[in-house]
Amino acid sequence: MDIILKYFGDFTPLQLEQLTALDAAYREWNEQINVISRKDIDSLYEKHVLHSLSIAAVADFTENSQVLDLGTGGGFPGIPLAIFFPDVQFHLVDSIGKKIKVVQAVAEALELKNVTTAHMRAEEIKNRQFDVVVSRAVAPLADLWKWSRPLLRKTNKLSPEGEPAPNGLICLKGGDLTQEISESGVRPSLVEIKSLFEEEYFAEKFVVTVRR
Repeated sequence: MDIILKYFGDFTPLQLEQLTALDAAYREWNEQINVISRKDIDSLYEKHVLHSLSIAAVADFTENSQVLDLGTGGGFPGIPLAIFFPDVQFHLVDSIGKKIKVVQAVAEALELKNVTTAHMRAEEIKNRQFDVVVSRAVAPLADLWKWSRPLLRKTNKLSPEGEPAPNGLICLKGGDLTQEISESGVRPSLVEIKSLFEEEYFAEKFVVTVRR
């Protein structure tokens, strides 16, 4: 938990309570359904929570925005972002039912009112659009963009400054992305997470943004 406070402040008492409760919630459920590797559970806050919040370090979601977490797995980046942005609505989906069961249970344990979940693939989402799609190392960028683009609104709500807030896909990726970007046909912006957080774990990890 200290590693989160190292980089982020101004949390409300409720947010601090929710962030603290993540550890026990994930440990309890991980004993039943393995959504985080056994060796990583002790590094939950660094490798999962802080990694997820690297999106919050580079993007500011506007109030009442609708955000889709595509292939949420164990709830990352969606659960930490939902704690960080309590006035933003998050919809977390995954094609694996047991993972969504854990995500739903964690969201309920933390009393996250701004989280909904669904056991489905992105291609199965109908008659609904979002301001932003987030994802963490789920698939190649080309596929993520193919799935995300039809689900993104063409225009976003106004930012607090009154300017249209850009919408699009924000995903977390690692390694050499040269070929993956080339094959995607899009021109994303990249932020090295190591420039945000000094821990060695974040070397060669990036926040990748594709604007709509």
